[in-house]
Amino acid sequence: MPSTFSVFFEDPFWVGVLEIAGPEGVRAARHVFGGEPTGAELEEFVRRDFTALLATALAAPAVPAGGRPAARRVSAKRAARAAAREQAARPVTTAAQEALHEAHQQAQAQNRAAAKRRRAAEAEERRALTRTKARARRRGR
Repeated sequence: MPSTFSVFFEDPFWVGVLEIAGPEGVRAARHVFGGEPTGAELEEFVRRDFTALLATALAAPAVPAGGRPAARRVSAKRAARAAAREQAARPVTTAAQEALHEAHQQAQAQNRAAAKRRRAAEAEERRALTRTKARARRRGR
């Protein structure tokens, strides 16, 4: 599976995006560095945290990669200029952005469900306490 790790500035932080392309589509995960990472900081990140980022990317939902139409032969200079222009305009591929968006949506749905369960449990505790107090008042305590 081919994969790429891109580090770029996404206002106001420096962000690294890991893209993994496979037969089922593209999976992606991102890591926010904060300030601009130096070479030593990147090496430390790869040594210490890259496996966790890789596991996150592999757990993310796959988004089908858009197939690119076959282009006619272009001169090397023109291709280099076009690649530089594309990289400056859009550093992360659309498929990677979609994969990150899908993963974010899943996490958001899970958080919403957990919060709903927590609120229901708290409301049930309040109702039970109210019932207990009402029974105590009725018994004259």
